[in-house]
Amino acid sequence: MENVSDTTRKLPSSFYNIISFVGVGIAGLSFVAIIFLFLVDFFTETSTPYLGIINYLIFPGILILGLLLIPLGMWREHRRRTKFHSLPSLPRVDLNIPHHRRMFVLVVAVTALFLLLTGVGSYQAYEFTESTAFCGKTCHEVMEPEYTAYQGSPHARVTCAGCHVGPGAGWYVQSKLSGLYQVYSVAFNKYPRPIPTPITNLRPARETCEQCHWPQAFYGSKQSQRVHFMKDEANTKWVYNILIKIGGGTPELGHTSGIHWHMNIANKIEYLPADETREVIPWVRSTNAKGEVTVYTADPSLADGATIDQSKLRVMDCIDCHNRPTHIFKSPNIALNAAMNFGAIDISLPSIKATAFEALKPEYETKEAALAAIDSTIHAFYAGNYPELAAQKQPQIDAAVQRVQEIYLKNNFPAMKSSWRSYPDHIGHYLSPGCYRCHDGKHQSAEGKVITRDCTACHLIIEQGDGVTVKESNLAGLEFRHPIDIGDAWKESSCHECHGIAAGM
Repeated sequence: MENVSDTTRKLPSSFYNIISFVGVGIAGLSFVAIIFLFLVDFFTETSTPYLGIINYLIFPGILILGLLLIPLGMWREHRRRTKFHSLPSLPRVDLNIPHHRRMFVLVVAVTALFLLLTGVGSYQAYEFTESTAFCGKTCHEVMEPEYTAYQGSPHARVTCAGCHVGPGAGWYVQSKLSGLYQVYSVAFNKYPRPIPTPITNLRPARETCEQCHWPQAFYGSKQSQRVHFMKDEANTKWVYNILIKIGGGTPELGHTSGIHWHMNIANKIEYLPADETREVIPWVRSTNAKGEVTVYTADPSLADGATIDQSKLRVMDCIDCHNRPTHIFKSPNIALNAAMNFGAIDISLPSIKATAFEALKPEYETKEAALAAIDSTIHAFYAGNYPELAAQKQPQIDAAVQRVQEIYLKNNFPAMKSSWRSYPDHIGHYLSPGCYRCHDGKHQSAEGKVITRDCTACHLIIEQGDGVTVKESNLAGLEFRHPIDIGDAWKESSCHECHGIAAGM
């Protein structure tokens, strides 16, 4: 009876066991679910990262598990029959037998189809795990600050992986291995708040940033207009037109100049940070194209270099200045200046700059508390000080409130303890020491040479003023004039000491 049954069945007799049947059921249901979710994803205009995780990672894993159960069940069934019926230890395949031949063709066809689908699915999974949606939306609360800032940045069309991983299989595998700990830290609430920077294991800028921003192609100077609105009743507009000496150079010409003198073309700059934040740099070593070495230090105990831990030295690259190229969090002052300059906030509202600034300045416990406080602060100011204007310009005041609330939401994230205060920007020296980490006039060589603190080494002010009472212009450069008369105090300190993070501005 058993032999008759075996010959009438289309599949090997060892296939007919509970484990293989369960495997077929799991694989079949998973395959149907994958096709269904793929169609949903294809025909839906907006998708979510969770759909991608389920369709490209979870269900394929379940499908493979089901397929593995099929041969596992057949192997167990064959071993059972071998034990009790003295069958050969391995199944026999004879292509001269039509039944065996049909099964061989079926297995080859199914295997080929499976490998094809596996290849397509693996590529889809690779693309999905490299996508911005996967990086920014999967762990919503954790990545909300970075993803929000990214969307409004100059690199909003560059994928997260383009900078954090870059090309090549090696760094892709490394990123996925490091991602395992990130999954663990999110699952068990072990992640730090805020996310610390700088990222110590970030791929060198030469292998990522410089694939697009070729440093040898930067020459000359760049004009930049900086608009500032004062905190007076008239919201006085003050403009600085600056010529930034970007500089540059090539290996062929050898000579480099301007800010990009620091590029590793003709010069090599190494420095010793005081700690992991790199906010304080007490020791710098410069090596020029001729191999001449000059050491500058702001700490006399490091002058001879004998106590320097060479493993802690860092070779300067793009990220040491451009440390916030994408995840840019704007201070209230800068964000309000931009909004007012482009008309998003009506500058005819008296003292709107000062009032909005005071509403944004506190560190609120929650987003809801912040939005309510911003609304009440601005409305109360105009109701109490300009009641007639408050009635006449209610739409403009409401629009200003909404814009100030948007500024808060884009730059402050209480749940992650992240804000513009958490991440100093090293470009310039307005909010943090930035350039003054080295160019503070205190770094001196053994020969008495000092790293310059001269403003004109990096930029020239070619126009400044409010356009009414003060209007100065000179292509050869102007001496900086502070919008508020503070005498020569600005010469003795850095901008960040009054306007920066430490000052809460």
